[in-house]
Order: sequence, then C-alpha cells, then structure tokens
Amino acid sequence: MVASLLFYFFAGLLIASAVMVITAENPIHSVLFLILVFCNSTCLMLLMEAEFLAMVFLIVYVGAIAVLFLFVVMMLNIKWSRAFDKSSLPALSFGFLAGIFLINIFMVVGSDAGQLLQTNFFEWKELLTVGLTNTHLIGKILYTNFFYFFLLASLVLLVAMIGAIVLTLQKHVSVKSQNIGVQIARSTKIPFYNQR
Repeated sequence: MVASLLFYFFAGLLIASAVMVITAENPIHSVLFLILVFCNSTCLMLLMEAEFLAMVFLIVYVGAIAVLFLFVVMMLNIKWSRAFDKSSLPALSFGFLAGIFLINIFMVVGSDAGQLLQTNFFEWKELLTVGLTNTHLIGKILYTNFFYFFLLASLVLLVAMIGAIVLTLQKHVSVKSQNIGVQIARSTKIPFYNQR
C-alpha cells in the first residue's frame, strides 16, 4: 500500500516536472526541472529495487549531464525576450504533436489491453540467474546480449561530442593563433645586422 502511494506520488511529480521542462520560459528553470525529473526517476528505480541503476542514474545524469546543461545554458548569454509573443505557432505545433502522441498511445494500449490484463508478470532478476547482485546481472546482460547496442550508443555519444565541439568552436580576431603555413615558409637565412 505504501509502495503504491509512493509510486503514484513520484510518478505524478515526474510527469508534472517533465511538463514544466517543456513549458518553462526561462531555460535555467527548465534545466532545474530536468534535474527534478532525474531525481524522481531515481526514486522510482529505488522502488523497483534496482539500486545500482538508481545510483548510476543519479550520479551520471544529475551529477554530470544536467549540471553540464546548466553550465551551457548559463554560458550561452540568451536574451530574455520572448521570440514568439505575437505568434501562437509553437503552442499549436506542440498541441498537434501531443495529440498525435496520445492517439498512438491509446491505439497501442487499446489493441493490447486484453493481452496486458492476461499476462503473468515475472521478476526479470529471477528469470535470468539466481544469486547475482544487480551490478553483476546488469554487466552480464550488457556485455553479452546487448554488446553491439552498447558500442553503437558509445559511437552516437562520440559523434554528439564532436558535433558539440565543432559547433562551439569560434575563431575570434583578438585571439592569437599559429599559422602553420607561414611558419614553414619562413626563410632560414639569418638577417645580418650591422655591428657597431
């Protein structure tokens, strides 16, 4: 009973904070609500007894990625003027996409509702092996069954990192930089100075 109440509390808070991530006008507030989303997700994972995933999620997403987002947003020097004050295009497009998403969810749940009610649920930990910790079990699954997907995810992150570096690399006139072509083309002759 208490677990169900906690689940509905954290799930409701997660959905509300996820909506605030999208609808917040200030990007810094949006990132702070994103941190709240990650914390609520961690609480849900703790309720499902996936302690290792919860702690890794908290450390990686809240401790690294969300703080990185916050620093990037603070360094962008965004002008605090609303660009779409006179236009309702963003709200209409958001409503249209949300309506398509809800229709898809109802179609999937409606077609499989009978099967979902008749399904016997099982514990995924007990199905694979007995006597292993969460860390050992996740490592075993990740590096055997999903090894290629793990490598593909790392390549996607590498491409995203390179893209972020290329997009933020700016050449300023005031910054001194080397021109390798000019340095190589220099003459090796030592200039002669008149000695007095």
